[in-house]
Amino acid sequence: MMQRNRLPFKFDFQSDRSRLIFWLGLSLLISLVYCVPALMTALGSEYVIQDDARQHVFWTRRFLDPQLFPSDLIADYFQSVAPDGYTQLYRFFAIVGIDPVLLSKLLPPVLALISTGFAFGIGMQFLPLPIAGFTCALLLNQNLWMRDDIVSSTPVAFIYPLFLAFLYFLLRRSLIPLVIVIILQGLFYPQSVFLSAGLLFIRLWQIRPGFGLNRSHLKLSIAGLIAAFAVLLPYALQSSPYSPIITAAQAKLLPAFGEAGWSRFFVNNFSNFWLCGKRSGMMPTEWCDLAREGNALGWLGIPQLWLVVTLPLLLRWRNRLPLATQIRSQIVLLPQLLIVSLGWFFLAHLALFRLHLPNRYTEHSFRIVAAIAAGISIVVLWDALLRFLLTRKPIARQMGNQITSQTSQNQSLIASGLSVLAAGLLFLYPYTLKIDGDAFPLAGYVTGEFPGLYRFFQQQPKDIQIASLSAEANQLPSFAQRSILVGGEGYLLPYHVKYFEEMSQRTIDLMQAQYSPDLNQAKNFIQKYGVDFWLIERSAFEPNYLEKNSIFRQFPNISRSLQMNNSALQRVAQTCTKARIRPFRILDAACITQQT
Repeated sequence: MMQRNRLPFKFDFQSDRSRLIFWLGLSLLISLVYCVPALMTALGSEYVIQDDARQHVFWTRRFLDPQLFPSDLIADYFQSVAPDGYTQLYRFFAIVGIDPVLLSKLLPPVLALISTGFAFGIGMQFLPLPIAGFTCALLLNQNLWMRDDIVSSTPVAFIYPLFLAFLYFLLRRSLIPLVIVIILQGLFYPQSVFLSAGLLFIRLWQIRPGFGLNRSHLKLSIAGLIAAFAVLLPYALQSSPYSPIITAAQAKLLPAFGEAGWSRFFVNNFSNFWLCGKRSGMMPTEWCDLAREGNALGWLGIPQLWLVVTLPLLLRWRNRLPLATQIRSQIVLLPQLLIVSLGWFFLAHLALFRLHLPNRYTEHSFRIVAAIAAGISIVVLWDALLRFLLTRKPIARQMGNQITSQTSQNQSLIASGLSVLAAGLLFLYPYTLKIDGDAFPLAGYVTGEFPGLYRFFQQQPKDIQIASLSAEANQLPSFAQRSILVGGEGYLLPYHVKYFEEMSQRTIDLMQAQYSPDLNQAKNFIQKYGVDFWLIERSAFEPNYLEKNSIFRQFPNISRSLQMNNSALQRVAQTCTKARIRPFRILDAACITQQT
């Protein structure tokens, strides 16, 4: 009979090291394959940038050329909220001559590979088999590329390699690497330090046989908590020039946080608010998209979720599943991480918005837990299935109830082939999905559609100020490296009161100046804000423009008062047009001030 502890899908390599190298190498290769479409899109055109990088990366070009974005409120704000480690990373590469936007396109494969390596190691800490590490790493990569976090190369992209490194060193009880990773977390994505500190704290206490200090984790946890406190203290002591942080009571009065707002938070639907809200809900948004649109089974149609639920059952019935007996007790880290994540999630709701957005404390950790737990479940269940298929009675009777060496080798080859086939199907599975209408892998890259517009502004002085209500103005800081007075979604963030008030006032002034029948209002606006060019769309004075342009929905009271058919700016547009780049007109602000 086949030995009970023998893995039927075990490859016949010369050593355990060979198997480890094979599965780790395959994990890294698959990570690169998932990265390729995004990398090809990123490098396929001069005018391509990731959606979130338009806000969080464009200002780092100041490190290449200090004359860019002088006295630019938007650039100053995003630089002020960027973590120190993130800032210094882009500064370093700019010093050696690498364009920050190019760097943002090259970083995602590196971050994904690092995340893959640590996910592989974590899987093997729970179930010491290379195929377990491979499955966990594969599922993690699928989760990473169902969202555009890691591809953005913004601070949030660093949570995955750093937090996975923290979990790995925590499991290995490696004190010095653990402390270093916590410091790096604080320098790149401070919110992740709260998760790390929570895990260290909860692991200080043992539940059985009695509630008390867990002395085996005492040294590691105390050192880690001290490092967490030290790295978070500067953030607690420093004050932003754009403070204070908006309160929940203030936010409820703003359209920006309402149903149609760019920072949509307060919604009436219970499920959307607590589960699927992009900022308020606990679930990763892509899971909600798959549950709503991907299948008729809702949440039950997401395989990773029911595989996660299966893991506790496998542990409960481990005596019936040979491989389940090899799962280590360290697996308790997964429910501990869920408890900590939910704890910070509800604290963030109670202290809205002092701890930033509640969703940031669950969506990333849920993706990690789901990948690891589902990966372990798949390996245990697959092992049980192969044992059932390869030890059926007809085979035993054929061999006289004696499994020869040749038969054992044949079974190993069959198991290996089936495992490779299953791994291939698992690899291809996400390509069958649609997440919010987009195909896997998601990248969220924005491609500039008007190169002539960007080149025109690139030829102007570096200190110009461009006023525009067009959504295309959002691309100008990244593609033309020139300042815009106001921006649309992503630029008009409402979390810091002083910044939001200034940006809101600028936007309201621009709306009123563009559609006022009094030309003096446009002249005063130009003088007040030092505007050099006014970018308008050909359809800007048509009645339905308000409905098509999302900026106007953020200020409904102002929008209703605008006179679309009696604009003084429209009357001088023909005279003061500096350039026509369809469907835009670029107006010379100096010319406007000279009109009567």
